[in-house]
Amino acid sequence: MTGGLVSLSAGTASAAAGSSATQPHQADFNNDGYPDIAVSAPVASVNGREGAGQITVFHGSASGISASRHTNITQNSTGVPGTAEAGDGFGSSTSPGDFNSDGYTDLAVGTPGEGVDGDAGAGTVAVLWGSSSGLKSGTTIADPAPGSHDDFGYDVAAGDFDGDTKTDLAVSDSSNIVRTFKGGIAKSGAVGSRTAVTTPVRDTHPYHVNKITAGDVDADGMDDLVVSGNNKSGDDHLVSYLLPGTAAGLGTSTAELDGGVVSDIADLNGDGFGDVVTGLASDLLEAQPGMSTGGNIHITYGSATGPAGEATILSQATEGVPGTAEVGDQFGWDLSVGDINGDGYSDIAVGVAFEDGAASGTGDSGAVTVLYGSAAGVTTAGAQQFTQATAGVPGSSEYKDMFGGDVLLSDLNADGKSDLTIGVMGENEGNGAITVLKSNGTKLTTTGAVSISPSGVGVSTAGYPQFGAILGG
Repeated sequence: MTGGLVSLSAGTASAAAGSSATQPHQADFNNDGYPDIAVSAPVASVNGREGAGQITVFHGSASGISASRHTNITQNSTGVPGTAEAGDGFGSSTSPGDFNSDGYTDLAVGTPGEGVDGDAGAGTVAVLWGSSSGLKSGTTIADPAPGSHDDFGYDVAAGDFDGDTKTDLAVSDSSNIVRTFKGGIAKSGAVGSRTAVTTPVRDTHPYHVNKITAGDVDADGMDDLVVSGNNKSGDDHLVSYLLPGTAAGLGTSTAELDGGVVSDIADLNGDGFGDVVTGLASDLLEAQPGMSTGGNIHITYGSATGPAGEATILSQATEGVPGTAEVGDQFGWDLSVGDINGDGYSDIAVGVAFEDGAASGTGDSGAVTVLYGSAAGVTTAGAQQFTQATAGVPGSSEYKDMFGGDVLLSDLNADGKSDLTIGVMGENEGNGAITVLKSNGTKLTTTGAVSISPSGVGVSTAGYPQFGAILGG
């Protein structure tokens, strides 16, 4: 990317308190009954320290979220571990979950650029604790293998991997190993147990596990984990694997799923099993048969034995999907699942971060496509596409805005239907922004759309903060 923007693929949120098979993203940090959302500006400057990173928490309400109901958190905040330093990247990954079983959703936060005991870029992970007033203070999760890797906290994912009803935490780093912290996490930092699983992805620099996502694919009461990265053949093919949850925690698997880069899990066809959606947003894919050069998503439906059958591939070249497949669009740059119309079937929001606008000079302005679930699975009927040129959407499509750089479906007003938060990480030359589109009960609408800028909530616009690059909730 140009213009000083850091190239980030979006983090994925995992199931949290109050979630369901069709509404997996429901983080309620203050337990007031309204889901909240954590918005990262992972390269924001803090007290002049460029790239230190910052998180802004927006609290849901009967009218959704607004700039007036927010809390800013940095490593300089009281009780938060560490100190805001240049290049830390606090908030580069986030995942909500009630780790200490007190009824409040907590937030796991990765700071992969943090230096530890002289090891530059070792990375750290902290849990910020939920309370009646929201996220307060935090605890560092000790790296069980310091010195053996960098970027601890590259991605994080919360889930119950062993079925003991306690929320576990999976963490990736610069290797192909996923480390899990099981049996709950106490505010003291005590953990029930620690395990490590070696995944089948490549582990030679700079390749490693890109993203991890938790969800119950086989409906056995134990969350599974999708891990995405590059394959071992050296051709840069992006792959995903499903590590099954077992009574002992995450198991190993060499069963390859289609896709890579990002993923999410929810019940798209209402059969009670988690379906895996993976995003393929890379021009490296243009030589692969059956796929669009403009990016694709792959849907693998769940069953009692795990992922079942061949994946359904959708792109802008699929009949009924809005837009035109063009090289560089990056359809599937990010994605999120949730039930927009409350019909019991999860729907999918797909970020098309590098979609070009219709007007001259609006290259990479971005778009978001919405596809709806049904008893037969995801359908193109009623599909929607939004850009900043869509009537009612705040702002305007401009060069490298990257509208759709991250997306999150979450029920911010607790009406039983998911609303859509969109990260516009390139807005105003890398300042970033978020846009919220609300559900009207049957579909997403631009009526009452909300736009929030970093300056509107006290996030520094020095450098390129990329407010909205990571959405957790």
